[in-house]
Amino acid sequence: MESKKKKVQVVGPGKAGCSLGTALERKGWIVQEYLGKTDDLQDAAQSVDLLVIATPDEVISTVSRKIQPNPSTVIAHLSGVLGLDVLAPHNLRMGLHPLASLPNPERGADLLESGIWFGITGDPLGKEIVDELGGKYFHVADEDKSLYHAVAVTASNHLTSLLGQVERIAKELDIPFEAFLNLALETMKNIETLGPSEALTGPASRGDSQTIALHLQALPEDERSLYKLLSDNAKRLSERKE
Repeated sequence: MESKKKKVQVVGPGKAGCSLGTALERKGWIVQEYLGKTDDLQDAAQSVDLLVIATPDEVISTVSRKIQPNPSTVIAHLSGVLGLDVLAPHNLRMGLHPLASLPNPERGADLLESGIWFGITGDPLGKEIVDELGGKYFHVADEDKSLYHAVAVTASNHLTSLLGQVERIAKELDIPFEAFLNLALETMKNIETLGPSEALTGPASRGDSQTIALHLQALPEDERSLYKLLSDNAKRLSERKE
């Protein structure tokens, strides 16, 4: 007997919401028409198995309270920093945070199905969804969400910002950014194999303060503070393996 297809309603037709909707649709879920801020949300949780509030974090609580509770529908958000309290007054609550940057629905859906990690909280439907997408998961307690999300931002957004600095300086030198990006990608492979401490090379790892001083002199003034901060952090990392 063919199993009943699950239905999902997504509130917030942005990159994250549409990426998840597309990924679930590929897995056979029935995805209802996406709802936005001008739509009536009162009955959004009716006749669906899962309702995902994929809005900006600051309005999740407000949106949740506009929706009439349905005791059989799981209400979820995709926030990495917020707990389950913002999903009141609903009983079945779930946090599902993909550790991925989702640039658009198609690429985002591909990433969600690529075996990535998810931080999950609350209702066990989260684990089922991750398993269905072929991913891996860990549980994050509500009281740990802010610290967890800070680490996620460092791993993604701060890394992107750092490579932005590389791109700026490479342009001044008239050297292709691709050359340094290749270096970064190879470094990531080393980190994956060896871990951060063992993969670290360069002047900070050798205690070569003279080279670091030369770098600071050569860098544009508005680029020095970030370099100095990261050099100090690299030195801290090198001390861990001594």
